[in-house]
Amino acid sequence: MGNRLDGKNAVVTGAGRGIGREIALALAAEGARVIVNDVGVERDGKGSSTTPADEVVQLIKDGGGEAIANYESVADHAAAERIIRACVEKFGRIDILCNLAGIAREHMVFNLTEEEWDSVIAVHLKGTFNCTKFACIQMREQKGGRIINTTSEAWRGTVGQANYGAAKGGIVSFTRSVAREMAKYGVTCNAICPGAATRMTLSEEVKAGFQKRYEAGLITKERLDLVLNMPGPEFVPPIVVYLATDEASYISGKVFGCGGGLITLYSEPEPTKSIDKDYTKEGPWKLDELMELIPKKLAADIAPLVTPTK
Repeated sequence: MGNRLDGKNAVVTGAGRGIGREIALALAAEGARVIVNDVGVERDGKGSSTTPADEVVQLIKDGGGEAIANYESVADHAAAERIIRACVEKFGRIDILCNLAGIAREHMVFNLTEEEWDSVIAVHLKGTFNCTKFACIQMREQKGGRIINTTSEAWRGTVGQANYGAAKGGIVSFTRSVAREMAKYGVTCNAICPGAATRMTLSEEVKAGFQKRYEAGLITKERLDLVLNMPGPEFVPPIVVYLATDEASYISGKVFGCGGGLITLYSEPEPTKSIDKDYTKEGPWKLDELMELIPKKLAADIAPLVTPTK
């Protein structure tokens, strides 16, 4: 075991499997005490089991660390408060929150049900808010803490997962807002954008879906190969552990891609082109003006995503 996080206490949601599991183990390996939160649901959010969280706790204890299992749902506002309170009551305070709990319910937007939309938003986006809110209450009082959220490449646009993509995009904006709100209290908030083969990202259903998208011309062969050959979740934790250290206190509001041997820092969302007029003298833009200027000034480099079907 290392000692970079000695004396630190962490909550990791969705810690029973996949990336969450590897992060919980990695934090513990550096000396953190960990609340291992996982409802133990299936990939689509159905069912429940205490086994995933219990197994991770046992692994941490076998390695000489300290951990406690928690089976509450992050989608439940009151339950999220109990998750954070468990860390404070058991270990004395909360220093690190890693939001990883998630489910997947895929359908094209025209087939997506309200329940499928609500359930994915509830776990990913609302769940991240719920736990972050109650962690921030504690971290604000103690003047310090680290929050690491989880987004996805789906944030940049996806096919068949509009609910998931919307949730992950919301998490990016939420992360940037929390970073600004909590900066004066010594609390950082960042997000990871992992690429890893887990049951969430690479189930047989997902593989078949990407193959269909490739055959339909919706994604490139390069993108298909990238998805089908993703490295495992064990490559994700190092950047998370780093962001949880005292040495990373100056980094906040950022998104880091991570997978295999690659770690990337995403660019800031800034305007790239613009057209302008003196609206105080000339009034609003006229449609004829936009018809002329947008293709030349703003959209000259824009190509269609796909050829429309007839």
